[in-house]
Amino acid sequence: MPELANLSLFVTGSLALLLVPGPAVLYIIASSVDQGRIAGLVSVAGIQTGTLFHVAAAALGLSALLASSALLFDAVKYLGAAYLIYMGVRKLLTKPEAMSIKVIQHSGLRQVFRQGVIVNVLNPKTALFFLAFLPQFVDPARGSVPLQMLMLGTIFVLLGSTTDGTYAVLAGTFGGWLKNSTFYLRMQRYVAGTVFIGLGVAAALSSSSKK
Repeated sequence: MPELANLSLFVTGSLALLLVPGPAVLYIIASSVDQGRIAGLVSVAGIQTGTLFHVAAAALGLSALLASSALLFDAVKYLGAAYLIYMGVRKLLTKPEAMSIKVIQHSGLRQVFRQGVIVNVLNPKTALFFLAFLPQFVDPARGSVPLQMLMLGTIFVLLGSTTDGTYAVLAGTFGGWLKNSTFYLRMQRYVAGTVFIGLGVAAALSSSSKK
C-alpha cells in the first residue's frame, strides 16, 4: 500500500495527464461530435477497457523486471522521466494544424466501443504513463508490487472514466465549436507540453528522493 502522500501525488499527476487531450480524448471528442453524447460515453467505456490491458501488462511486466534487477527497474524509471520531458518539448513544438480533430465515420455503438479499445491499447500516451510515471509510486518495501500496480491502475481507470466522461458530454454539447476552434488546439498544445515536462521532472526527483 503506497504512502498517503505518494497516493495524493499520484492522483494529482494522473488527473493532470488525463485532462491533457491525447489520442484517446481526441477519439472520444470525435465520437461525441459525430454521433452524440451516447456514442461518446460508449467510446469512453472502450477506452477504459483498453486501459485495463495496460494495467495488467504493467503489473506483470514491471513486477518481473523488478524481481530480475532493481538496477534495471531504476533505469526504466529514469528513462521514463526523460521521455516524459522529451514528449513535453515535442508537444510544445508541434503546430496546431497537425493536431486537428478528425470526425470518424458514422458507425454503430458496438464498433465505437471496439475502436475505443483498440485506440487505447495502441495509445502511446497510456503506455507512457504505465511505463514511465506509475512506477515512481511503487515501493517494494510496502508490499506486493503487482498488487500496488493493480491498485494504482484501478484508481487511474476510475479517474479516467470521470474525466473522459466529462469530455464526452461536453464534446457532444459543444462539438461544432471544438471541431473548428484553432484557439482550443493551440492552447491544448501549451498545456500538454507543460504537463508532460512537469511530470517528467517530478518523476525524476521522486526517483532521486527514494535513493
